[in-house]
Amino acid sequence: MPKGYWIAHVSVTEPEKYPDYIATAKPAFEEYGAKFMVRGGEHECVEGNTGERHVVIEFASKADALACYNSEQYQKAAAIRTGASTGSITIVEGVE
Repeated sequence: MPKGYWIAHVSVTEPEKYPDYIATAKPAFEEYGAKFMVRGGEHECVEGNTGERHVVIEFASKADALACYNSEQYQKAAAIRTGASTGSITIVEGVE
């Protein structure tokens, strides 16, 4: 079964609030077995507009990735994130 991934591009607009998002999201990530492959880090945008912060999170399956995003716990965190940043999250199925 292919793994599932969140691919996020984020620009933090309220840095003092963003740690609350991270703390609130952590239990959902733990529950659904999230593995952070990329979390911030040095980057070079060679094409397009992607934001300041890049995150790739691996899950056992796309279904697990979607379940984490749609979970009550993560949605609490998402409400904080949208007040502290702008960006996008795409959930994709990996290749086998």
